[in-house]
Amino acid sequence: MATARRSARASAPLSLRLSAWAKVNLYLQVVGRRADGYHELDSLIVFAGVGDRLGFDTADDLTLTIEGPFGATLPVDDGNLVLRAARALRDSQSVERGARFTLEKRLPVAAGIGGGSADAAAALIGLARLWKLAPDEAELSALAARLGADVPVCLYGRPAFIGGIGEAIERAPPLPPAWLVLLNPGVALATPAVFTAYQGTRRGAYSSPARWAEIDRDAAALADRLADRRNDLEAPALSLVPEIAEALSALRRQPGCLLARMSGSGATCFGLFAQQTAAEEATKVVAAERRGWWSVAAPLLHGRLDRPWWGEF
Repeated sequence: MATARRSARASAPLSLRLSAWAKVNLYLQVVGRRADGYHELDSLIVFAGVGDRLGFDTADDLTLTIEGPFGATLPVDDGNLVLRAARALRDSQSVERGARFTLEKRLPVAAGIGGGSADAAAALIGLARLWKLAPDEAELSALAARLGADVPVCLYGRPAFIGGIGEAIERAPPLPPAWLVLLNPGVALATPAVFTAYQGTRRGAYSSPARWAEIDRDAAALADRLADRRNDLEAPALSLVPEIAEALSALRRQPGCLLARMSGSGATCFGLFAQQTAAEEATKVVAAERRGWWSVAAPLLHGRLDRPWWGEF
């Protein structure tokens, strides 16, 4: 039996706590459409050093407590991705144990930065540790794909080019040190609605894959390379949430901003910065200008070559 609830922070200590980092699409191009109607993508995905936090402890059943600034917007039934991931892993590994989860929701929901997908990936990683499992990597990735298109790359946890509908993952070349300023206007934007708008407005041929193998020497060189790419979902998202244009404009006005673009299907936008001080100052400025909007400065995470960038906090 799986249950979910909201409450104050659980009094019992947790055995394990993981950060579920925000996913950012540095570019996203639609390269085709499959016979089943799903669009095929080419995108460079990175992770920012800000995210939700998921705590674990052993229990007889699967239970979930939700807290944090964006916790009230989440479903508290078994449709929650954390519980769905837990149940899927338990069934696939024939596990009879449960787990007590505490989710601190620090990322806005339906924001184009993969918060729910990262939570699901963190659940899979944490439960494998908690239950002392050693699932087959390919099997775990296939399980993640059944949970959602962004879950496999969140499970991978490193900068990556993705293809297909998100299941085809290729390691990206090493990226230079950089900082991201994330800015969200506080409007939830459903991915299916954006793809519907995209299909209704698309003109001409689909984009071609835009990957590269070279290593950029610094953040400015990375921004120059990204300037030739785009997010094909930005225009249809703008038609649904005009505030995205304000977010992009606010970021582009900030000193040190090398590139501003929407992430994923929106409505979160990011600014790319070379220096931490410039990113943090930009965050202060846009927060003062756009009160009520969500904004944060965070480093671009690189992960380690031998394992995902998932760490306890």
